[in-house]
Amino acid sequence: MKAILVREFGGPEVMKLEEIPGLQPGPGQVLVSLKAAGVNPVDAYIRSGTYARKPALPYTPGMDGAGVVEQVGSGNVPFKAGDRVYVEYPLTGTYAESCLAETGSVHPLPSNISFAQGAALGVPYATAHRSLFGRAQAVAGETLLVHGATGGVGIAAVQIGKAAGLTVIGTGGTEEGRKLVMEQGADHVLDHRAPDYLEQVMALTGGKGVDVILEMAAHLNLGKDLTVLAKRGRVVVIGSRGTVEINPRDTMSRDAAILGMTLFNATPQERAQIHQDLVKGMEKGLLKPIVGREIPLAQAPQAQELVLQMGAYGKIVLIP
Repeated sequence: MKAILVREFGGPEVMKLEEIPGLQPGPGQVLVSLKAAGVNPVDAYIRSGTYARKPALPYTPGMDGAGVVEQVGSGNVPFKAGDRVYVEYPLTGTYAESCLAETGSVHPLPSNISFAQGAALGVPYATAHRSLFGRAQAVAGETLLVHGATGGVGIAAVQIGKAAGLTVIGTGGTEEGRKLVMEQGADHVLDHRAPDYLEQVMALTGGKGVDVILEMAAHLNLGKDLTVLAKRGRVVVIGSRGTVEINPRDTMSRDAAILGMTLFNATPQERAQIHQDLVKGMEKGLLKPIVGREIPLAQAPQAQELVLQMGAYGKIVLIP
């Protein structure tokens, strides 16, 4: 089968499309014929060798995918050949024609969700869900600011937040992106490049500030986030590309909390509950991933360059 292989850490050019031996599922495993694979910023960080977790070389990138069950291993496997599924954190990377996954990493893909949309679920939607409920403990009636709402995680956070009864303020750097965020149900959408957007946040909350902020670029925004939090507000740091200086007094005066988040730290029980909730939300039509671009698998280097650019619009997926 064809797969992208990384034989050394480095720039996007180290990813090569190669022919590798086919996969066979072991006990409790599922072999999935992939129709689409999600591209996440963390894929690029890992490939560069700068991420805290480094896989053994060579490896195939990719943590998200969707497709059809091709074969199941022995044991109690609740899937059969032909089932539509999506996967998250499989045993082998999803930048390939097939992947192997343990049963707990495979989830039913509702019929109203396409394979490309399914590839946008595993990391982005689980990240948004765990950030909102596992870390921030958000509840209905609170106000949520999604700081950078136009990408895969941001769109997921808007949809999940609205479904949970939160008032959602989203930000985006382009007119096209802001229109998308509004279409996904945000109550208010702001241009985070406007010099007065923080004043607009405070005005929208009657001067109270927001209860929860999901932050995609803490290296740029964390210090500013703390100034628009309500009392006992929480900032969840989802993404950061560097260090940042903050004024601790902005946390003290509000009893505020800065919370880190990575899906790698989720327990198996957490992951199971997250994906049960996501499947229910999709079946009810409340959650619907937005795919911004579909790119051929051989162009994985270009896809990873695009996913790191500012002005994200939906999810980038690779098509084997």
